[in-house]
Amino acid sequence: MTLTHDTLAPSNSKWHIGLWAAQIALALLYSMSVYMKLLLSPAEMGQMGLVWAQTAPLALVRFIGFAELAGVIGLILPAATRILPRLTIYAAAGLLAIQVLAIPFHAYRGEFAALPFNLIYLGLAVLIIWGRSSKAVIAPRG
Repeated sequence: MTLTHDTLAPSNSKWHIGLWAAQIALALLYSMSVYMKLLLSPAEMGQMGLVWAQTAPLALVRFIGFAELAGVIGLILPAATRILPRLTIYAAAGLLAIQVLAIPFHAYRGEFAALPFNLIYLGLAVLIIWGRSSKAVIAPRG
């Protein structure tokens, strides 16, 4: 049986609202990172706190920015249009992978101030994956 908005239990509507809030929050948090990685010079990124970007290859920084941009779009667009809404889960999984790699990277560099933010991003991504997979699934257009 495919769930639609008409067949969802009333408690699921609270989950939908909460998960939308998480999706929007995560998209906004990553949007700032996307802006810096795609539009600023390495020196400007360093001034804004992305010190590692000054010594990393610029192509890597830009690649991460494009991956994050794809994640931001994937968090919102498929769920909002209900066209392939499972892509929202995959986008959250991609952003989760970025954080799984970022946490040891920042710890190795001694950038411990970044870790609480990484954990917030990680937690929101896990919540979205779990919630959109099982608790408040968005049905595709039918």
